[in-house]
Amino acid sequence: MGATIRVTDETHEALRKLAQEMDEPMEDVLAKAVEAYRRARVLELTNQAYASLRADPQAWQELLDERAEWDVTLSDGLEDDWLDPSAALAVPAVNHIRR
Repeated sequence: MGATIRVTDETHEALRKLAQEMDEPMEDVLAKAVEAYRRARVLELTNQAYASLRADPQAWQELLDERAEWDVTLSDGLEDDWLDPSAALAVPAVNHIRR
């Protein structure tokens, strides 16, 4: 069994309505809400970090230079078949051995 937490009456009512609307247990709706908030927070912090990095012209240029160095790996001679989703579904021919 999970932990008990205190929420305001308004939060509880909103959670209850969402759970009813989604036809899911309140625990599941709350877990999804927390995960969505966690992901949004990660993006927010990432954006803040990039903003700080971009505010420093030297650090930003170093990042751009490093990206340019990595870009040469895109021309590694590998075929671009992996970009085609239907290629992943193709079944290779199999040679059957008859005995």
